[in-house]
Amino acid sequence: MNAVRVLLAEDGCAMGRQLRGLLSQQYQVIGLVQDGASLVQAAQSMLPDVVVTDIAMPEMDGLEAVRRLRLQRPVLGVVFITVHADPQMVTRAMALGPCSYVLKSDAGDDLLAAVGAALKGDRFVSRSLRGLRRDGR
Repeated sequence: MNAVRVLLAEDGCAMGRQLRGLLSQQYQVIGLVQDGASLVQAAQSMLPDVVVTDIAMPEMDGLEAVRRLRLQRPVLGVVFITVHADPQMVTRAMALGPCSYVLKSDAGDDLLAAVGAALKGDRFVSRSLRGLRRDGR
């Protein structure tokens, strides 16, 4: 069985290293880019099974990068890894198709499971966000 290929997009160097280390426990991390435009370009040439992307990044945010990638590869596995706990942001991400949404503070507990869900085309939301309504309560 071939290793699952993960492409990571994170603009923070320290966070990028931490996420790469966590993902490498179970998956093959084929690259780390620091902005959305680079994510789109790298995904086109590297053909990952899953992209794990921050939302707030320079050049192009993760939401726009995923929107563009899904035009080319509708079944691409997607995990958003972010600090944004706003229910409206979760809704915007989920509107792009099946994906996982993980808070950076929950990465240690949820990231590997989120990638697994993304590989199956399932949705996954961080434990700390489950049950959160649009009004934030």
